Amino acid sequence: MFDIIVIGAGPAGGSAALFTAKAGKKTLLIDSDQSVTRKAWVKNHYGLAEVNGPDLVEIGKQQAQSFGAELVMTKAVSIAKTDDGLRVETESGSYEAKHVILATGFFNDLAESSGITTKPGTEPRVKTIIDTDASGRTNVEGVWAAGTIAGVSVHTIITAGDGAKVAINVISELNGERYVDHDVLKA
Repeated sequence: MFDIIVIGAGPAGGSAALFTAKAGKKTLLIDSDQSVTRKAWVKNHYGLAEVNGPDLVEIGKQQAQSFGAELVMTKAVSIAKTDDGLRVETESGSYEAKHVILATGFFNDLAESSGITTKPGTEPRVKTIIDTDASGRTNVEGVWAAGTIAGVSVHTIITAGDGAKVAINVISELNGERYVDHDVLKA
């Protein structure tokens, strides 16, 4: 049983998994290698002069793994409630967690097939998004959404920030108090 399963390892999902794993939460990152960021050349990401999308995605996955996140390369096909939380079925097996963060970019099929409410998108070329509250919660208890699929701008810096925001909210719920992650320079 994982604390958190993150589905999608683009900037939103990778960032969410980095934060949850760094907070000591047992984290599984599921990725089907379909992130639109893999086609990007990024010159507007704060802190980086420029980076190609494939490198940005790989760095994000490596950062999450460096804090203990497990990575499984497969496609998630359904999410269902269980007595103890949620079960994510994939093309290669099933996994259980207390919480799931959907960071599936332009892909809404998993949400719709799992009974998660969607609505029309507002960004250019984003037809459908998951309906969330301001913290990232969906209509299904324990399921959250972050990034483009949750209606934020497709820019990598924005989706990464949204993934971090939703992760902080999930961690805070699990901890029962507001979680903050600040590292300090060593003297």
